[in-house]
Amino acid sequence: MTRWKWVSAGCRGTSHVRTNMRMQDAHTCAAVLGSKEIFISVISDGAGSATFGGQGASLACRTISQEVIRHVRSVGSLPSDFQIEDWVDRARDRILATALRRSASPRDFASTLLVSISDGTQTIIAHIGDGCTVLRDKVTAEWVAPSWPAHGEYASTTHFLTDEPAVVLRITRYLAPVDALASFTDGLERLALDFVGSKPFAPFFMSISRSIFELPRPGRDPALSKQLALYLDSEAINQRTDDDKTLIIASL
Repeated sequence: MTRWKWVSAGCRGTSHVRTNMRMQDAHTCAAVLGSKEIFISVISDGAGSATFGGQGASLACRTISQEVIRHVRSVGSLPSDFQIEDWVDRARDRILATALRRSASPRDFASTLLVSISDGTQTIIAHIGDGCTVLRDKVTAEWVAPSWPAHGEYASTTHFLTDEPAVVLRITRYLAPVDALASFTDGLERLALDFVGSKPFAPFFMSISRSIFELPRPGRDPALSKQLALYLDSEAINQRTDDDKTLIIASL
């Protein structure tokens, strides 16, 4: 059986360092054995204008990842669109309950959501808002972005998990084999995506994924993940973006 290996890291943006604000990004990832080993990544970015955006992102990641992992362990296969929609509703309900306990509004917990689930032969991307997951097609070796970041009518606006009356959830299925994927929050969009050509910036992913392909063991590599965190917080990256940055890169 082929196995997934990956690195993951997130770091606080310099704008949040200056204002002594907590990191608004949250992420989780896991590989679960089913009929094939299935890789699961969940990334969420709390809205900068939301009082509890970081907590909303953490709640979204924890709720959705638990549901996906439970499903794969019990069924052993990828979920249906209906199941994903149900999990998103559960995450919204959990945020609502938390908001009520704090005498706050669900909007105070606004966050994006980016869920990627892949067994290598099929990949599902469930997407609310910005951020992006890019895949490397196993046959062509090209990097593709099946679900593009959604930006609102005005600059720096997007859709959120807590939007009312209905959430704008996009579920995309990529049906060709892949041998790598990368998911990231909007803090890295301008470095990782070619917005003129509406495609991933391939040199970014080729250079950063090379070490993951060479890892000798499956699972998350702590040492390389630490190096990734240092890279995300480097001067070269911080000169390009002052936002929080989260990046997960996995290879099969």
